[in-house]
Amino acid sequence: MADLFSDEWMKGYMEQWNADADLCSALAQIGFGSVIGYGIDGEDQPRGQITVENGQAVSASTYNGETLNWDIRCADAQWQKWIAKPPGMMGLGMAFTAGKMKFKVGDYGSMLKDPRMAGPFIKTFSVMGRV
Repeated sequence: MADLFSDEWMKGYMEQWNADADLCSALAQIGFGSVIGYGIDGEDQPRGQITVENGQAVSASTYNGETLNWDIRCADAQWQKWIAKPPGMMGLGMAFTAGKMKFKVGDYGSMLKDPRMAGPFIKTFSVMGRV
């Protein structure tokens, strides 16, 4: 298995993202487009990024200085835990409140208040588990 958020891993994540019709269609319905960074808490920059346009992932790679709409960080062990067993809404909320998940860029609170975004966000963790 490729290292978490490596170029190879991110490309696999993009493939799995686009293979998930429920995820893509839910995000397409709200015209979701963002550049999302993923990384390890405490590091200076994210390790990987995925670019989404109208619900579809159009590119993914190691992070190369892209301007991010979202930058999500957790400890490596936390990512591994969630990839093995995707969290639910309560688990994510508790992790955010406890500081186990951090958003360097992006507004977690507003995203969770919008069920059109919260559901797909949670779904991305199960997609990660298929990489």
